[in-house]
Amino acid sequence: MPLPNYAYFKGKIVPYSEARVGVLTHALNYGTAAFGGVRGYWNPDEEELFIFRPLDHYRRFLSSAKLLCMETSHTPESLTQITIDLLKTEGYRCDVYIRPLAYKADEIIGVRLHDLTDEIAITALPFHLYVANDTNAHVTFSSWRRIDDNMIPARGKISGAYANSAFIKTDAMRAGFDEALVLNQDGHVSEGSAENIFMIRDGVLITPAVTENILEGITRRTVIELAGELGLPVVERPIDRTEVYLCDEFFMTGTAAQITAVTRVDHRPVGSGTMGPITTRLRALFDDVVRGRNPKYRHWLTPVYATVNAAV
Repeated sequence: MPLPNYAYFKGKIVPYSEARVGVLTHALNYGTAAFGGVRGYWNPDEEELFIFRPLDHYRRFLSSAKLLCMETSHTPESLTQITIDLLKTEGYRCDVYIRPLAYKADEIIGVRLHDLTDEIAITALPFHLYVANDTNAHVTFSSWRRIDDNMIPARGKISGAYANSAFIKTDAMRAGFDEALVLNQDGHVSEGSAENIFMIRDGVLITPAVTENILEGITRRTVIELAGELGLPVVERPIDRTEVYLCDEFFMTGTAAQITAVTRVDHRPVGSGTMGPITTRLRALFDDVVRGRNPKYRHWLTPVYATVNAAV
């Protein structure tokens, strides 16, 4: 994966090689950071790079930072403008992944959240698929449990919490699977290692509620709204493990994962064992939306080069 050329770091855009922290940095030692994941999609017909739902992403990003007692003068609007400036500086003409990071920057020893310096950095790099087998993913149920809200709040993207995801993902991949599903402390299906999950049973789209220790995903919210375009009812409720074995279709969502079809769980086929018709239609609709080909949802997109193109 290529490295970025630039980064927003300590209040300005600098060469990526200058965006460095010391090994004693609090966030590096104690996981006291929050991050986000934002996608940009290239539309070759318009020669435009569209950032997908940046205000929603940055609202969640700032909420995650708030959980860590961070203080910042930034707003979703100001962070979106910084992202536009960064992408213009990079000059990308391809799909990209944008990584904002809020972190405790002090180089000290001592576990705490208060009386520390909070910094924000943003980088962006070319990006395509997160799960390579995204139309035919094979997953397993993890032996690890999902973090609980009374341990580390799962609804925020808190860096230290993703050690949980790393255990889940590595064990699954080393066992020959593409991904894993993880149960919460109540034994209900919560998420993938870093994706929200959906199943279809008898024509109903079912997903865990935000109180099931899941990330409050932006792509999850998008899919729930787009399901209405297909006349698909959506129910948010707990999901038992064995329901997954019996469902008609199953897929995972996330900024990186987009809509990833799951066709086998623990060597059991999901439905027919191939990507189902509803998942196929949702993927096609989602791709049209994020690339600006569906005018109904253009309000979710922020163009990067529009002002440059207008000036030319």
